[in-house]
This record gives sequence, structure tokens and C-alpha cells, in this order.
Amino acid sequence: MRLPFSISVLCILGVSSCESWRFAAPVDDLAIRTPGSWSAASSGSEGKISTGWLSDFGDADMTRTVNQALAYNRNLKAAAARLRETQETTIVARASMLPSVGISGSAAETDRSGSGNTQSHSLNLAASWEPDLWGRLRNLTTAAEADERAALEDFRGARLSLAANAAKAWCNLISSEQEVQLAQVTLDSFEKNLRIIERNYKGTGEGALDIQFGRTNVSSARRALESRNLDREESARALEVLLGRYPSGTSRNARELPRMKSAVPAGLPADLVDRRPDLSAARARLFASAERADAARKALLPSFSITGNAGTSTTRLGQLLDADGLATTIAARFTQILTEGGAVSAEARAALARNEARLQDYAQSALEAFREVEATLAADRSLAVQEKFLASELEQAALAEKQAERDYSEGINPNILSVLEAQRRANNARGSMIRLRNQRLQNRIDLHLALGGDFGTSPF
Repeated sequence: MRLPFSISVLCILGVSSCESWRFAAPVDDLAIRTPGSWSAASSGSEGKISTGWLSDFGDADMTRTVNQALAYNRNLKAAAARLRETQETTIVARASMLPSVGISGSAAETDRSGSGNTQSHSLNLAASWEPDLWGRLRNLTTAAEADERAALEDFRGARLSLAANAAKAWCNLISSEQEVQLAQVTLDSFEKNLRIIERNYKGTGEGALDIQFGRTNVSSARRALESRNLDREESARALEVLLGRYPSGTSRNARELPRMKSAVPAGLPADLVDRRPDLSAARARLFASAERADAARKALLPSFSITGNAGTSTTRLGQLLDADGLATTIAARFTQILTEGGAVSAEARAALARNEARLQDYAQSALEAFREVEATLAADRSLAVQEKFLASELEQAALAEKQAERDYSEGINPNILSVLEAQRRANNARGSMIRLRNQRLQNRIDLHLALGGDFGTSPF
């Protein structure tokens, strides 16, 4: 017994619907469970992050350098171009929901021997439209719009990362300059000591071993100065590249490192999730994957398309626009995949798997973000304590250096080794202080980067 056509269609639709919706629904968001506050934040220092994180350092030159990087950096310009590309792709996705109309024409002339030339003209008009019965095209368009949001967050993240890296490179160059100065002072001190030792040796004939120690220290200091100059040039090149300049290594900065004006501002983890660009981008991509998974499921449902075309061919150009001469056909096409070797079903399962991967990626990114904030908060507190101890160490080492030099010059302690040891400890403490202060600045900048920076102002 043969079923009527209408009943057959209903059966096909019912089977297709069951096949489509047997897949689990995708996930388009994930609630991250977070603690109420940063566990590494010291008591009394909690609060929302200050607006305009560069103002935390109070350095106008640093701010100008960061602004130059945002204006001229090549990587940021490339990120802006990729954002424009994504915006155009969204327009393409939206266009899929609209009718498509095309027109084509041709003209030809044939030389027929003995009977003259024959001209022929043709004009064809074609149109098609697929009604979005199940919302599949809307899913794909929404996914493209989510991709655009993700690209925008990527661009914001690139700006924030560039600003942080430019500020860190600025501090590195100042620190390198201070290391060069310290190396030069050390060399001058050792050369002065060597002259004193040589003078005493000429006068008394004693101290040949001291001369060897003195010359060794001078050579070591000269080598250290050369190394510090190389480090300074490399720091300059790193900053110049961020600024979009040729890396000549000739840039020079201020002589003093910026000083942090306030204590660490710690916000809530929920605020971090809302404003950090990489997490916002991950959320948008999770939503896009859910929309595409829905579209893949709906691909198992029947689809309809309406197509139409009109065309004519004539030997006279004026007859092309003659309505009586147009041959017009309009057709409605019904498409239902009955057997496709499992390809469409496999694509639906693959889309759901991609959605699950995005979900786990987002959860992992959030955990990494929390770890970064906790780690930088803990480091900020520890480095501040270390600086206090180092300041005391430096003070005592400087006093010991002065005392040893005075005792040696007055003949109270003729052993030059005690002078050299005191100078070595004092210079090591001075170098450690330069590096520690720079490390604190680098860590504070990393904290702003981990928290998402200042989103109270426009990122553009």
C-alpha cells in the first residue's frame, strides 16, 4: 500500500526532527565559582582597581612612551586589520539570510560567408532565497557576530598587553642605565684603589700581592661595564621595536625609576571575569561554538529554497527587454537528506565536541587568570618586604665600605683585601637594589595586566 505524498512528507519531517534533537544541547556560557576575595591580598588593601593604571606610577615620560607604542606599534596595527576583517565576515554571514539576485548577459557576432554577419544577444536574471525555517542561518549569523565580539576583545587585549610591555620595557631601559652607571662607578673606585696600592708599593716595596688583586678587580670591572653597556643597548632595542622604530639601540630614558604611588588595589574575582579581555573573548567564542553546534543539529532538518530565473536570447538587442520574450521559471526546492553516509550527523557531533572544548578552554583560562592575580599579589607583598631588608643591608654595606677605606688610608688597617671586600659587598647591594626596584615595578605592571587594566575609559 502506497502512502499519500503529504503523509510521506510528514513522516520524513518527523523522523528528521527526532534525528536532529537526539543530540545534547550545546552550552553557551559557564558560571565560574570564585572566592569572595583574593586570598593573597593583605588585610586592609582590598578594593577595586584604580582607574588609569599608568597613574599608579606618576611618570609622565612613561605615559608618553606607552601612548607612542599604541600609536605606532606594528603588531597592534595588524590586530586592528584582523578586527576589520572579522567585521566584514559578519556582513557576509548576515547576507546569507537575504535573497540573492544575479544578472548576466552576452553578445556575439558570427561571420557567415556569403550571407553577412549575424548578431546574437542574451540576458539572464537569477534569484534564490532560503527561508530560515528552523533558525539555522540565524544561528550561523549570531555565531559570526560573537566572533566579531571576540575579535574586538582580542584587540582590546592586544592594546592592554602592548601598554604593559611598553611600560616594562621603559623600566628595563632605566634599570639598565643605572646598572651602567654603577659599573662605571665601580670601575673608577677600583682604578683609584689600584693607583693607591701601586704608590704604596713604590714607597715601601711591600704589597706585590695587593697589586695583583687590584689589577684583577680593575679588569673584572671593565668587563662588567662592557656587559652592562650591551644589556643597555638590548633594552633600548626592545623598546624601540615596541615603538615601531628601527632597533638602533640608541634610545635613552630618564635616570630614575618610577615610584609606585599607592598600595595594591585588589578587586573581586567576578570583576576580573567581567573586564579581562582574554576571558571576554573566550566567553564570546564559547557562545559562538554553541550557535554553530545548534546550526549543525538543524542541518539534519529539511530545508527549503525558492529559486527563480528569467532569460531570453535574440538577434536584436532591443528585444532583450521585451517582457513577452522573457522565459521565466520559478521553482520551490525541498531538500531532505535521507542518506549521507553519516556525514551530517558526524558534523553535528563534531560541533558539539568543539563546543565542549571551548567550554573547558574557558574554564582553564579563568583558573589561569586567577592564578596570575594571586601570584602577582603575593609577589608584590613579598618584594616590598625584601626591599626593606635590602635597604638595611645596603646602608650597612655602605658604612662598612667607608670605614674600610678610611682605615686603609690612615694606616689603621693596611690590609687592602678588607677594602676590596667591603667595596664588593656595597656594590653588590647597590646592584641588587636596582634590580629589586625594577622587579617590583615589573610585578605591579603584571598585576594590572592580570586584572585587565583600567576599563573605566575607552580602549580606543
